[in-house]
Amino acid sequence: MSGVLNGRAAGTPICGIIENADARSGDYAALASLPRPGHADYTGYVKYEGFNDARGGGHFSGRLTAPLVFAGALARGYLAQMGVTAGARIARLGGVDDAPLNDADAALLQTLRESAFPVLEAARGAAMQDAIKKALEEKDSVGGVVECVALGLPAGWGDPFFDSLESRVASLVFSVPAVKGVEFGAGFKIADMRASDANGGYLYKDGRVVTATNHNGGIQGGITNGMPLVVRAAIKPTPSIARPQRTVDLQKGTDAEIEIAGRHDACIVPRAVCVVEAAVLVAIADAALESGVRP
Repeated sequence: MSGVLNGRAAGTPICGIIENADARSGDYAALASLPRPGHADYTGYVKYEGFNDARGGGHFSGRLTAPLVFAGALARGYLAQMGVTAGARIARLGGVDDAPLNDADAALLQTLRESAFPVLEAARGAAMQDAIKKALEEKDSVGGVVECVALGLPAGWGDPFFDSLESRVASLVFSVPAVKGVEFGAGFKIADMRASDANGGYLYKDGRVVTATNHNGGIQGGITNGMPLVVRAAIKPTPSIARPQRTVDLQKGTDAEIEIAGRHDACIVPRAVCVVEAAVLVAIADAALESGVRP
């Protein structure tokens, strides 16, 4: 709507509108007093004293991720001018793992971005989609893990403690509905390693300092070390399922049962890939601005 002229930012606020043209608020009519298990209906009801918007379009909705992706697209263009690129994929879904992502490059990340179901191995992707179909047939849902990799980051971006790059990334990724865990590099597996393996060691390669391994995910002390930034987000199963579930009637003060109707995905992991990627891009762009670097 504004802020862009002839393909370039004009220096004024950039505004975009994403219209939700197929809303069905009526699908949520029965939820005013019956909080959906796994959703924020109950916590929102308590916090906002019964005035929370339970019609599907409020601040607890996945629709909130659309403007985040918009912001991520702007951040991508800004970072590309500094040689930084990022891409994400489905690393795990419904208990099925994709192949390990060992040597990512810009071309691979671009391929993943252009894929409707971004995985490294098609056969494993097919198994993931079978898991989604099975869950749907059983009126249930499945979750998974999204992995995002950012390349081209120089050493020195970020800060220790409150403004560590891990803190910035995790804060934005955790703002994405359904994310219940975030890890960097080897993640929780690093707890089972010895330092001699986890550290990786420094060496020179093509005139720059690198680490022999990247178990720390490109960040040490909250600051980038020049290696690829690797972050993974755990996405919980979609809470809205057609199976009967236990809940309570907040108006009557009694136990109740709920069967959720309407349009709901048996898995939101494929939709979350671009959202997690956008969150990472925004956090990196923020760190780049504070570092004083300009294209």
